[in-house]
Amino acid sequence: MAQPTFFKKSPEATLADIAALTKAQLVDPSRGGHVITGIASLDEAGPMHLAFFDNLKYADELRATKAGACLVSPRFEAQVPPHVAVLRAAQPFRAFVGLAREWHADALRPQSWFGNDGIAPSAVIDPSARLEDDVIVEPLTVIGPDVEIGSGTVIGAGVVLGPGVKIGRDCNVGARSAIQCALIGNNVLIHPGCSIGQDGYGFIFFGPEGHLKVPQTGRVLIQNNVEVGAGTTIDRGSLRDTVIGEGTKIDNQVQIGHNVTIGRNCLLAAQIGLAGSLTIGDNVALGAKVGINNHLKIGDGAQVTAMSGVKDDIPPNGRWGGFFAKPTKQWFKEIIAVERLVRDSKADPKDEGRE
Repeated sequence: MAQPTFFKKSPEATLADIAALTKAQLVDPSRGGHVITGIASLDEAGPMHLAFFDNLKYADELRATKAGACLVSPRFEAQVPPHVAVLRAAQPFRAFVGLAREWHADALRPQSWFGNDGIAPSAVIDPSARLEDDVIVEPLTVIGPDVEIGSGTVIGAGVVLGPGVKIGRDCNVGARSAIQCALIGNNVLIHPGCSIGQDGYGFIFFGPEGHLKVPQTGRVLIQNNVEVGAGTTIDRGSLRDTVIGEGTKIDNQVQIGHNVTIGRNCLLAAQIGLAGSLTIGDNVALGAKVGINNHLKIGDGAQVTAMSGVKDDIPPNGRWGGFFAKPTKQWFKEIIAVERLVRDSKADPKDEGRE
């Protein structure tokens, strides 16, 4: 199995302890004293590992597993091999993650890469900047005038914070990130290599004087409990602010254009491109490589399939996909119809030899 080389090792725990911690039921109480030393996937687990099962796609791995114990729902309990202790849980994966969070809390939030507990000597901090107690600043960071940083925040190596940037408490700004024109809430996790608050892409095109740049005078507002993946860029607004709502989680290499408003608790997968001035509601999920045109509205609870291109508004709770995106039921019907046409044309003797 993969070794937690860079993180603390799991503590030893008996199955009785794990059952109590996960609120699962140990089906055979006589196994309560069996010691577990770590967590692992079904295919890599050994006799002292805990695994989980909640998807029939991995039934072969369950049958072949050498795990000492497995979190499993009642409906799949009978499929667990006899040598594996069963921990019955209504939501096995959630219980597994809860245990993993308890045992590997150090992996949830990046710590100082250099073991700093204060400000590195090589950091450059403007005298007007205000840092609360317990802020960690890594080597070669540059903090500009009038910056404010809350307690418990870690600023990674080589980060540049522009004038007036405000960062709340218990945040983490990853190495080599550049932030300007931004106000950031509490408990925000920004992974390495992000660019936040740079110019939006605003021009008057093809005029007699060439392309005229439109001043981008807005801000980026990132609310509490947001996570921003590595290499992501968030443009500042032009006439209004770019806003990332509370609890939203953004994957790596996402581009968010100027004036975009993203609601609360949204999920954005990798390499999404959001054009300017669009509005995304609360609890929206966007698959990887989704592209959305400007000035659109995506309703609360909507979901968009990966690699879709969106050119129209999506109503609340809509399920859309395809290129260009449309309701998934319609999209699937069209795909089936086209496949049927192709299949039927190949079966037509008149079409022989045309390929």
